Amino acid sequence: MSDDRNKIVMRAVQEIHDGMYVNLGIGMPTLLASYIPQDLTVMLHSENGLLGIGPYPWEGEEDPDLINAGKETVTAISGASCFDSADSFAMIRGGHIHLAILGGMEVAGNGDLANWMIPGKMVKGMGGAMDLVSGAQRIVVIMEHVNKYGESKVKTACTLPLTGKGVVNRLITDLAVFDFIAGDMVLVELQSGATLEEVRAKTEAAFLISPHLHNGHITEGTQG
Repeated sequence: MSDDRNKIVMRAVQEIHDGMYVNLGIGMPTLLASYIPQDLTVMLHSENGLLGIGPYPWEGEEDPDLINAGKETVTAISGASCFDSADSFAMIRGGHIHLAILGGMEVAGNGDLANWMIPGKMVKGMGGAMDLVSGAQRIVVIMEHVNKYGESKVKTACTLPLTGKGVVNRLITDLAVFDFIAGDMVLVELQSGATLEEVRAKTEAAFLISPHLHNGHITEGTQG
């Protein structure tokens, strides 16, 4: 992984706690499966019908019958189970998934999420994203703070088709961690090496700063 992605993944894995049922979205979120501490009992869920995903397999040990929603080969932990998509989505829609960690293309200051398509580009479908943002108990989005053109992906309003309105509970980027509280986006942490000035410069959306902002020394409580 790049340094930026490593920061995101290492911070995101801290969101996973003992006893959780967790769905990892396709792309960067699937990397978390290999970094969950071994002393935690966690059941990773994939909407294509697997509960109990383990780390990525070593080369030569892949099982083509074990894949995640992103069509990547995975492993299964002891006690894992396979089932059809109807049962898998019943778990999601029934509110049985404690946490969904999803990738994002854009997140707006009010917690809107766009992560399933870019107009004009071929997509296979929306997958389970819309069900997850409405059915999982908590939604954490992980993504780079800016796109390849240097434009902020943390928007005043999403310009891409929405996955869900006001659904994001926490956003983790390579620069910062934001919580969404009562319609406001609140900066709660700075990533290692990031500064408040850099976050302000690269964030299109307005945000508040937590009085308990955690990066070792900043404790401001003003608006960003």
